[in-house]
Amino acid sequence: MKRLRHLLHLLMALALCFLLPLRAMALSDGEYCVSVELSGGSGKAYVTSPAPMTVVDGTVYAELTWSSANYDYMIVDGVRYDNLSEEGMYSTFRIPITQWDYPMQVIADTTAMGAPMEIHYQLCFYSDSVGDRSQLPQEAAKRVLIMASVIIVVGGILNAVVKRRRGA
Repeated sequence: MKRLRHLLHLLMALALCFLLPLRAMALSDGEYCVSVELSGGSGKAYVTSPAPMTVVDGTVYAELTWSSANYDYMIVDGVRYDNLSEEGMYSTFRIPITQWDYPMQVIADTTAMGAPMEIHYQLCFYSDSVGDRSQLPQEAAKRVLIMASVIIVVGGILNAVVKRRRGA
């Protein structure tokens, strides 16, 4: 009986290990951010982390920005995704996240070495890092710029009001 109980606990623990990474898949449609780690290739390339993440009709997409403008497409699960950025900007792709917390195999085509070359990489998206999109550094920078603009405008208005009162 004790052995059976031990086996049951072990099976439950294994089930939890496999089900916990799927919790992020239950997110409501919306915008989030997620930590991502890139490995493979020459080790010189990287992707920005945390990355913006969008959930649409239950499908989770990451917006990956590479450290280079030389990537022209990515392949995820046999599907090609083209670069979304403008010419000369860092390469950006919107790809589905097909698994959590374990390396996801992808291919990225680069033109940095003259002739186009497909390079195999692994992306690991961490389910426990999923958070509000406002946590992205880019979003925080936007809020700082908006607040600074408001302060400048309000300061200018107050300065004009004070000058009028002194002159009147």
